[in-house]
Amino acid sequence: MERGDTPQDRYHLVGISFFILGLGTLLPWNFFITAIPYFQGRLAVANSTNGTLGTNHSGPADAFNFNNWVTLLSQLPLLLFTLLNSFLYQCIPETVRILGSLLVILLLFALTAALVRVDMSPRPFFSITMASVWFINSFCAVLQGSLFGQLGTMPSTYSTLFLSGQGLAGIFAALAMVMSMASGVDAQTSALGYFITPCVGVLVSIVCYLSLPHLEFARYHLAKKSSLAQGRELETKAELLPSDEKNGIPNSPQKAALILDLDPEKEPQPEPEEPQKPGKPLVFTVLRKIWLVALCLVLVFTVTLSVFPAITAMVTSSAGPGKWSQFFNPICCFLLFNIMDWLGRSLTSYFLWPDQDSRLLPLLVCLRILFIPLFMLCHVPEKSRLPVLFRQDAYFITFMLLFAVSNGYLVSLTMCLAPRQVLPHEKEVAGALMTFFLSLGLSCGASLSFLFKALL
Repeated sequence: MERGDTPQDRYHLVGISFFILGLGTLLPWNFFITAIPYFQGRLAVANSTNGTLGTNHSGPADAFNFNNWVTLLSQLPLLLFTLLNSFLYQCIPETVRILGSLLVILLLFALTAALVRVDMSPRPFFSITMASVWFINSFCAVLQGSLFGQLGTMPSTYSTLFLSGQGLAGIFAALAMVMSMASGVDAQTSALGYFITPCVGVLVSIVCYLSLPHLEFARYHLAKKSSLAQGRELETKAELLPSDEKNGIPNSPQKAALILDLDPEKEPQPEPEEPQKPGKPLVFTVLRKIWLVALCLVLVFTVTLSVFPAITAMVTSSAGPGKWSQFFNPICCFLLFNIMDWLGRSLTSYFLWPDQDSRLLPLLVCLRILFIPLFMLCHVPEKSRLPVLFRQDAYFITFMLLFAVSNGYLVSLTMCLAPRQVLPHEKEVAGALMTFFLSLGLSCGASLSFLFKALL
């Protein structure tokens, strides 16, 4: 009966909307890191707006450590708001969080696009850009968490569509970079067109979100979220009311009704309810079961963010000046990484190897540490401490292929294995913990990138 009453997603409009919203949540991060050569060009020459999109600049730009700072200030907000989510989401309505975040991101990206044509010395430009990176990614963290909350009441296929949109954001940004460079216009116009692209993407995301309440399928599933939230609020209020504990009978009729509704046969036995009241014992219980895959997730992202893009964006082609040198970094670093990372994440749809009981998983994760010296020994110009052992472009491309595929596969694998190691009622806690460790790994990697940059 319930299945027959469930409305259908006509023309897959809800699925398309969540796919675009997933794309919009990671567009800011990807558009900033893909445009690192442009920012380095602006920072390398005082009072110049002629920084090009496709040329690496070393020397003066290195004084700002732009690659490192943009990575760190992009990931710290994610860690911070992961910790503050439970407080923030109780104080601010969901619609305000989502629409407000999208509007702020749109305004800040419009500011970034406007600065392309503003004459500004490097230091103020660096400060404004870093402030924009921090605030954009702060609101992106709020936006992502809020949308994941909405997806909780939708069928699982919509979560997959949302994640697919996120996975394609990097590819979209890299393609936008390549097309803007190949357009043949001057550097300023090319950069302006590049930064207007995410503004359009965020604007489309706003339209998609505003359309959801007008789609019957979305209204049906989001209404379940509202009713569930009201039920939890009633339960919380009922538990706060005083009760008569002498005979085990609550003196509040609301609380009595709730207990009877949950399980009338087990009413006299308080033991099953006891472990779920305190949060810490349950968290530590789940953590003991998933600590190995959580640690693997942290190490995967720590290795990845410690060199990408801080080190990999500095690698240049050994072929010398020319078209290939101009397109080398956008294609071989950013586009190749995002395509292979997306492919690696997709592989877990077909098989999960090694499984949660195998010791090969931590071994494979630890082997990825080898990518750090491999990239540091590639063709990075003006290195003062390390030699160039892998001068040819083929070495860098091979390393990037393996680096990106292993990152995508191991991240997806650990996220899939964690829920399999806990009981059904513990899966929500396991998911929250894995999200925290994901943020922790990103922040640790971004912090380590300063050390590895200094060792070059």
